[in-house]
Amino acid sequence: MDHVLVRVKGLRKKPYRKLISDYTLFETVDVNVSSCIPYNPEHNLDEDTWFKVDQFSQQPFSLDIFNQAFDSKDYDDATKDHFSKISYIISFQDQGFYFQKITPALFIRKKMIAFGESAEIEESENRLVINTTPDAVYIEDSDTLIFRNLATISSIFPGIDMLYKEATKEEVEHFLSEPFIELNNKYDAEKVSKPNRKHVALAMVTLATMSAEDKINMLTYIDGYCDQKLTFDQVNNKFELSTDDELKLLLYGIEQRFYTTPFGHEKRLANSVQTLN
Repeated sequence: MDHVLVRVKGLRKKPYRKLISDYTLFETVDVNVSSCIPYNPEHNLDEDTWFKVDQFSQQPFSLDIFNQAFDSKDYDDATKDHFSKISYIISFQDQGFYFQKITPALFIRKKMIAFGESAEIEESENRLVINTTPDAVYIEDSDTLIFRNLATISSIFPGIDMLYKEATKEEVEHFLSEPFIELNNKYDAEKVSKPNRKHVALAMVTLATMSAEDKINMLTYIDGYCDQKLTFDQVNNKFELSTDDELKLLLYGIEQRFYTTPFGHEKRLANSVQTLN
């Protein structure tokens, strides 16, 4: 039997309450987990694809309800006082957990005209809008969480935003002190934008896997695509950075986002990347 639970704000004991039983809230999300994309903040999903986190129950941001077999008798019923305090909905269906984040905008109280056999005025009480597609699905059989937007589910799974690591000020300073970077016009770590701090975190991981020879070749590769937008000192092997946009181009280069089409030889920047098996 399918069940709908809610997470009620402010309840320390038994925060999950049963809302509805014997009802399938969402249409089945039928996906092949193996075709889902391991979460990568640089990847732009296609319309019908999902990110995934494998071995989710072992992650520090997992939920306790995944650690035991689901039994609806373990949950008390939600009361009217709880309805305005719902933070998210969980639909237990298809042997998995479907999640939807609840925001004030999803609560509707309006006067409406209903068209049936005749027009009628409806004075609606509070109603909660259920989206067509859930924000996340936990698939028990494979112990996998699938989702499309990390920011949307970060309040459901506290700590999951660690998957999108942002470089600290100290890490940014360390990166900007790399021997292939020279700062100009008082550009420093304080002026690095939030998006670029996230790219710095990714670039540091990439650099850590590169040999000294690869790093030299990387500089030549970047200069080949950005010679009109970045100043490169070929004698000292240094890029001069004075703006956040210049840093962004350098970071794209470290991630090897620049490429040339084999037919037409057009230089392009990849908006997102996906590793092919």
